[in-house]
Amino acid sequence: MSNKENELNHLAIIMDGNGRWAKKQHRPRIYGHRIGMDNVQKITLAADRLGIKVLTLYAFSTENWARPKEEVAYLMNLPVRFFDKYMPTLIENNVKVNIMGYLDELPQKTYDVVKKAMEQTAQNTGLILNFAFNYGSRKEIVTAVQELAKEVEEGKLKSTEIDEQAISQHLMTAKFKEFGDPDLLIRTSGEQRISNFLLWQIAYSELAFSNKNWPDFDEDDLKNFVENYRHRDRRFGKIDESES
Repeated sequence: MSNKENELNHLAIIMDGNGRWAKKQHRPRIYGHRIGMDNVQKITLAADRLGIKVLTLYAFSTENWARPKEEVAYLMNLPVRFFDKYMPTLIENNVKVNIMGYLDELPQKTYDVVKKAMEQTAQNTGLILNFAFNYGSRKEIVTAVQELAKEVEEGKLKSTEIDEQAISQHLMTAKFKEFGDPDLLIRTSGEQRISNFLLWQIAYSELAFSNKNWPDFDEDDLKNFVENYRHRDRRFGKIDESES
């Protein structure tokens, strides 16, 4: 097992448990989202210090529109609050912001804010803070297949040329090139499911689950998961030569 195989370049996190955390504090769910927002900044800087190149955070899924209207409205305003409060820190730390998802379905104010955040940090060369916002993996895969089908119809591509690489190149993570697939996926709150997140990209990702709710997940927790990952035996379908 080489050091390169255990290098953590792309970390993905399902930030779960804001509502449950708030309930334990006898506060409304939206309070948990506000505190969870502050934790995004802390974990982003911690990930940067650990040398991670891409940090993908599951912020709002295509299924989350089914939540109570008040909560959805608050979540749509969180990017406004987050970038207003933390953009100077992100710029100071050379963080590049990316938002992946179906952005054209967002309220205009939210859309304008996330587009501006990407424009403001477009020239930064440090950690890529990638928010999955109004994102759903099944929809992403369907969109990729539709784009490939259109290329076949237009004669730009043969159906026999559609392979794993072709599909990957039509996913929202394609812009991260060799770092498109997460090395490690962490989910907080104790839940152990993927929730329609990066289904194609995590085919060989290592999975880890924290019992802490997202607002309580801190830099020490992150360091422990990263250290554990670096000592895992990643085989990618192969066998350990020492066992053969």
